[in-house]
Amino acid sequence: MMRKTSVILLSAAAGAALTLFVTQPRSMLMGSSARAATSDTYRQLNLFGDVFERVRSDYVEKPDDSKLIESAISGMLTGLDPHSSYMDAKSFKDMQVQTRGEFGGLGIEVTMEDGLIKVVSPIDDTPASRAGIQANDIITTLDDEAVQGLTLNQAVDKMRGPVNTKIKLKIIRKGQDNPIEVTLVRDNIRVRSVRARVEGDDIAYIRITTFNEQTTEGLKREIASLTKQIGEDKVKGFILDLRNNPGGLLEEAVTVSDAFLERGEIVSTRGRNAEETQRRVARAGDLTKGKKVIVLINGGSASASEIVAGALQDHKRATLIGTRSFGKGSVQTIIPLGSGNGALRLTTARYYTPSGKSIQAKGITPDIEVLQDVPDDLKARTDTKGEASLRGHLKGDAGKEQTGSQSYVPPDAKNDKALKMAVDLLHGVKVEVQSPATSDKAAIDKPAEDKAKAN
Repeated sequence: MMRKTSVILLSAAAGAALTLFVTQPRSMLMGSSARAATSDTYRQLNLFGDVFERVRSDYVEKPDDSKLIESAISGMLTGLDPHSSYMDAKSFKDMQVQTRGEFGGLGIEVTMEDGLIKVVSPIDDTPASRAGIQANDIITTLDDEAVQGLTLNQAVDKMRGPVNTKIKLKIIRKGQDNPIEVTLVRDNIRVRSVRARVEGDDIAYIRITTFNEQTTEGLKREIASLTKQIGEDKVKGFILDLRNNPGGLLEEAVTVSDAFLERGEIVSTRGRNAEETQRRVARAGDLTKGKKVIVLINGGSASASEIVAGALQDHKRATLIGTRSFGKGSVQTIIPLGSGNGALRLTTARYYTPSGKSIQAKGITPDIEVLQDVPDDLKARTDTKGEASLRGHLKGDAGKEQTGSQSYVPPDAKNDKALKMAVDLLHGVKVEVQSPATSDKAAIDKPAEDKAKAN
């Protein structure tokens, strides 16, 4: 049985409180070495108290005590590994929204462009789509407050809010002489983490962008829809695109993998505590009815993505195409610290693929390596690194760490070499197969930092 906590892999999820208690009998039976260790710990804590008081009394300006404490906690956690951290109350709330994949908002994906908010696309059947908001619309004011000067996150926070509350937007649209004013009523918005289409008339293409609470249901829905659209007897196979998917909820990675498997282990986790050591297995019921599956991965495929790719590869259920994955083989547990105090994101376990391999600081090597043609203007930003390049990362197998792998995905599908190879393989076209690169110097490309956000 899983604990009543949620575990995450790159993103975050809600968990249960941590309780620390000491019993008298244990104290009485404590040996001299244990007492010495405890004594040393208390000396260190006294040192921390001395430094804290000296900063409070002597720093050039009066410091904020709560910020000092938060900074100390943050430093303690970030000193452990790159994925352990402290979240203040707001960050914790934002993380919960992200992993839940559901919030009160307008239903538009936006990005920042020249200091203004640009609509990437409205989400179907949401207040924004029903009001006629269009892609490339520029939002200039929110409730009569100018957007210019706000960060993307600040603008997103203003657009989100309780369901059934109103917000007024002023929009500039190409081809319109005057700004458009529209008042929207916030509704419950579900983030689409799964997108799908028919590829080449007979192939079901499914892209998963993150693993939140909506992912598995979205996957099931798209598998059923595409199968019906193409015709069950005509489907040549499924392409599961996990490129540049940073991860998310462990449970969703397990259930997504289970959708393609009839039996066998999906993943195991091993930590210091017994409750962190788990073995997750598939239940009968392959939703694709045994159709061929190809998984696309690259250097931006991390954590939960690697669990899915590793499970399907080890069971020979799918062929992996692309470049070596990121190599994040650890699990984080979210530990709330009480009302208004935020939460800890703490690394509590490593995970292993069904064959017993740890992919930590090494990644998953695809069955077929495909390097994309990178535009000249992007070649200078080929500095994406894997887990092994992160300072303080958990060590992988000795002498086997690898870092750096291409993460560029062409925006136009017709230029996507990995996708084309996947389609050709499913159609039975003979293709020239490259052996996966063994060099650490594979071409790499950094994805855009300013990701579009949904509201």
